[in-house]
Amino acid sequence: MNYLSAENISKNFNERWLFKNINFGILKGDKVALVGQNGSGKTTLMNVLAGLIPSDEGSVSIRKGITVGYLPQNPEFNEKLSVIDTLFQGDSPSIQAMKAYENALAHHDDDKLSEAIELMDKYQAWDYESKVEQILGKLGIHNFDKIISELSGGQRKRVAMAKILIEEPDLIIMDEPTNHLDLETIEWLEQTLSAQSITLLLVTHDRYFLDRVCNNIVELDGGKVFPYKGNYGYFLEKKADREAMESASIDKAKNTLRTELEWMRRQPKARGTKAQYRIDAFHELKDKASQTKDTSKVQLNVQMTRQGSKILEIDDLSKAFDNQKIISHFSYTFKKKDRIGIIGKNGVGKSTFLNIITQNLRPDSGKVTTGETIVYGYYEQGDLEYKPGQRVIDIVTEIAEYVTLGNGQTITASQFLTHFKFETKVQYTMVEKLSGGEKRRLALMRVLIKNPNFLILDEPTNDLDIQTLNVLEDFLMDFGGCLVLVSHDRYFMDKLVEHLFVFEGEGRIRDFPGNYTDYREAIENNEFAIEDNSKERKSITDSEQPNQKSKHNLSESVQAPKRKMSFKEQKEFEGLETEMAQMTSRKDLLTNQLSAGEGSHQEIAAWAKEIEQITESLDEKELRWLELSEMA
Repeated sequence: MNYLSAENISKNFNERWLFKNINFGILKGDKVALVGQNGSGKTTLMNVLAGLIPSDEGSVSIRKGITVGYLPQNPEFNEKLSVIDTLFQGDSPSIQAMKAYENALAHHDDDKLSEAIELMDKYQAWDYESKVEQILGKLGIHNFDKIISELSGGQRKRVAMAKILIEEPDLIIMDEPTNHLDLETIEWLEQTLSAQSITLLLVTHDRYFLDRVCNNIVELDGGKVFPYKGNYGYFLEKKADREAMESASIDKAKNTLRTELEWMRRQPKARGTKAQYRIDAFHELKDKASQTKDTSKVQLNVQMTRQGSKILEIDDLSKAFDNQKIISHFSYTFKKKDRIGIIGKNGVGKSTFLNIITQNLRPDSGKVTTGETIVYGYYEQGDLEYKPGQRVIDIVTEIAEYVTLGNGQTITASQFLTHFKFETKVQYTMVEKLSGGEKRRLALMRVLIKNPNFLILDEPTNDLDIQTLNVLEDFLMDFGGCLVLVSHDRYFMDKLVEHLFVFEGEGRIRDFPGNYTDYREAIENNEFAIEDNSKERKSITDSEQPNQKSKHNLSESVQAPKRKMSFKEQKEFEGLETEMAQMTSRKDLLTNQLSAGEGSHQEIAAWAKEIEQITESLDEKELRWLELSEMA
């Protein structure tokens, strides 16, 4: 059964066709993911399909009797209503049955009461209120009487999501449903949408969510749609095949065009006119041959500020707001190339912790000590801040006119924007005209342009397209500084982090050695126990474990299971002994030369300096070797 049909729909925006003559449909039971680059028009297409804005050409039809629920990126409500009143507004059969029942009771109308009871039975509305409370609880909304105007953007989106899930429409359309949700809630939503026999169309960049929920993928690329029957892995394979065929087809058209162009230029001999069908075919061929495939990618390549031996130390940190503990007696010493993921429910203090370590917020007790060479790069949640009328290039030049890349090359701000796929004509447009994902990409540029060596990313994956996420992942894999990452994107987290700070509430922070999947498996296998909330836990400090200086400091008395070495760590471990042996040999040679007293004054100074550098580097490599040897 066809629920939704789009026939030859087109939409023009700012004198540019976002999409042209699109045709596709959604069948009952389909779970379709719409993917594409930032700025390709995904949200506009969703709005057209949901009937919020008209198409410039073509039509969208929804089967008669089908109900549709739409979750936009920024839901709008009656600001004066409470959460619970908002949820009980609607036209679903269950809500109408409840209203009829309450109305009959209020007016003591026995006839209407009898009819209302039948409706309550028919639509199983007796447990509706408990269902509302259950779904709200799963989405982290516990104050049902709170006024909508007092809610944050993330809370509003969760209320809108709850409304859709409660009303159970036949077709659900969702734009980035996982934004503003914690990992536990995402997994619950994933299971809910997968288990139920619902029909779904969504935009998401969460690759685990996409792969586990959707059975169809539709790509919006170059103003056209390309459907794929299968999961995300199948999509990647077939997309590569399609692009290879398109490239070959364009090349073939260019070769044929040369012959046809010569024919068009010749005057007809035997006839007064050329064959019209061949002239039409020539123009079609010319259009095809003139196509250009945008194969450029976002390029993240910036020079990192040199990092000294001392980076960042957190000593017995505590923080509370009113009577709510956020951090309780937490200690940790950051090491070079630390890759830490931070997870926990919304509201447990993850952003507070980041503001403390960046010294934007003072702790109640304890101290944060930073090394002299530390340069923070802090990518925060929230919208990009800009002034009215500000152009894209102004966002970059107000920080720096020139940027130094990782290879030492210095380029202009405009060239740097081009690296991030902001073409010249886009650079001089107003920031407010950018899509949400493009604004996110621009905000990321503002962070990287400062050449940080301590990078903090708070929900960096929101609104970024999958192509940009892949490039960001590659950049972070090679990033030589410290990385602290808060993300609800489990794929992103699994690929990049090596251990987790798990915010468990009541100020407790667990340091778990492993990525997010390792952590979930440890919980499922009962490999460690979550301590009772009422117990006062004590941080394990270096003084309590003098022989384990290289281990992560734990904020609890139960240490998580040891993590196995990754392939990359195994190769690093194997190479460290060779490196240390070579460095020791070089150090001994220089020491003997100094002891012999030979060489000029300049040579002696250079040898002494090199010995100092080797000694510092050896200390770091020995600590890393000890850390890896404990895993081996």
